[in-house]
Amino acid sequence: MEIRVRAVGPWPMNTYALVCPTTRQSALVDPGAEPETLVEMLLGTTPVAILLTHTHRDHVGALDEMRARLGVPLLAHGGPHWRDMPLAVDRELTDGATFTLGAWTVRADHTPGHCPDMLCYAVQGTPIVVVGDTVFDGGPGKTWSADDLRTTIQTLREKVLRWPDEAVCYPGHGPAFRLG
Repeated sequence: MEIRVRAVGPWPMNTYALVCPTTRQSALVDPGAEPETLVEMLLGTTPVAILLTHTHRDHVGALDEMRARLGVPLLAHGGPHWRDMPLAVDRELTDGATFTLGAWTVRADHTPGHCPDMLCYAVQGTPIVVVGDTVFDGGPGKTWSADDLRTTIQTLREKVLRWPDEAVCYPGHGPAFRLG
């Protein structure tokens, strides 16, 4: 699996394109901003889906425009979404749900804490895990309450720390890192 990354928006936030090198099918992950940049990162591919790690504004700022441009289904958690954001999801992904991207299988892991609708995407048979704001090189994503922190700790114990040490995490902000 090929992974492309561009930092977009004022924060900046990482948007990813997962590309099957055999079929050239692609999925755009977290269309945060700069639609022209997002279209450019998909050049030479056939987009088949948009994926969301979560619904914070910096991760979905260009979602409506990219949905209109690409005309592909939106795959995301069913909610609740950040600040009760209305979101027309074409396929709701639950914990452990899989989908096919070209010759590859991608598994969604529900990893709440930073946001209730947080998902990570692990490309089976590779070390690639797109983690959004679940975890960064150095620690977990920000939480806004003691309950959110408890949820994050539970997510780290039950999900993230069970991934193989070889997992390469691609976060929503900053550089990729090896989990182990």
